[in-house]
Amino acid sequence: MALTESDRISLRRDLHRRPEPAWCEFYTTARLAEELKSQLDLDALHVGPDAIAGDHRMAVPDEAELAYWYDRAREAGVDEAVLESLEGGYTGLVAVLERGEGPTVGLRVDIDGLPVEESDDAAHEPAAEGFRSEYEGAMHACGHDAHATIGVGVLERIAESGEFSGTLKVFFQPAEEVVGGGKSMAKSDHIQDVDHLLALHIGLDHPTGEIVAGIDGFLAVRHLEAEFTGESSHAGGHPEQGRNAVQAMATAVQNLYGIPRHNDGKTRVNAGVVEGGTAANVIPEEARILAEVRGETTELMEYMHSKARHVVRSAAEMHECTVDFAIGAEAPSATSDQELVDIVADVAGRTEGVERVLERDELGGSEDATFLMQAVQENGGTACYVGIGTDHPGGHHTPTFDVDEASVAHGVDVIAGTIERIGQRGF
Repeated sequence: MALTESDRISLRRDLHRRPEPAWCEFYTTARLAEELKSQLDLDALHVGPDAIAGDHRMAVPDEAELAYWYDRAREAGVDEAVLESLEGGYTGLVAVLERGEGPTVGLRVDIDGLPVEESDDAAHEPAAEGFRSEYEGAMHACGHDAHATIGVGVLERIAESGEFSGTLKVFFQPAEEVVGGGKSMAKSDHIQDVDHLLALHIGLDHPTGEIVAGIDGFLAVRHLEAEFTGESSHAGGHPEQGRNAVQAMATAVQNLYGIPRHNDGKTRVNAGVVEGGTAANVIPEEARILAEVRGETTELMEYMHSKARHVVRSAAEMHECTVDFAIGAEAPSATSDQELVDIVADVAGRTEGVERVLERDELGGSEDATFLMQAVQENGGTACYVGIGTDHPGGHHTPTFDVDEASVAHGVDVIAGTIERIGQRGF
């Protein structure tokens, strides 16, 4: 049974009410599985552990956080068997449609929310229309609820279409917001036979009716944790006996921002979390930095990472402390292939409701869809990241972010039309 436009909006709003953070998308995964099973005769549906390479998950929260969100999903009412299969934070899905001989086309959409408190202002449409987040402190502040809905809509369109020959795989990816889930899907067996991959994002400061056929400018990113250890002492009585871990941390933070930028392209560094110490009169023994480095290319990110480690080690040595490093989540850079950009642009230009098509634009941030793009390209295939414009009253990752729901239909039409064209061309 075909989804109506009203059905899609209802699904999007249901997902919007129950946003879940990275690797805790228990309700979201189960709800999407339920929707796909009830609406489509899929050839395969891989859920949770069967959808990802679990050993390659990054930035997985602790057991207490996973248990908290698992219990919330159970309370919300989902298929118990599906939920149990996701225990431990093995979330996400891969849905497969087979339509005869032809290329295997992949579509990647992300499904996680953010730790943002959603606005309850009467001017905020989700609040006014009754689908504001029910989970305080969590919100779909980046449009992933719309992305997931577009993924379902594309599957439904291709299932009904007589214009596509080949196999379609839709990757409903967890943990994008912490760049922690893309690698686990890129390392799974499901990506290995994909000839052409599409990924998408809604908004990105492009208005409703505007499509960006190919987005580039992905900054490669790596998260870095540094833990300093010194020696405590009485700050008033014997300050000379201490080795101040916070002083080492502060020196490192200051010097991280002094790393020389590189002539080859954009580079970034940020110390996003700094913490340490126990009391005003105690020389602190322990301190911690959680930082990230980025680069216009993976090589430039590696340059920043090497410099950052050197700066941190030197700061620790200066203050007679030791430092231990841990690498967190990361993602490479990527470029959209012109062959697919041309198809997206042509399809978008013929799509009702699309008023303007940009050939390319730069993201200017990081995205772990690049892991999947890179995997397909390294196997000889092509990949493209598409921007679906939407009017959003607040910026991404803000309490007032929302999407113009008309753009969901634009996303379905453009992506499904592109997939049909790829199947027809068979290149």
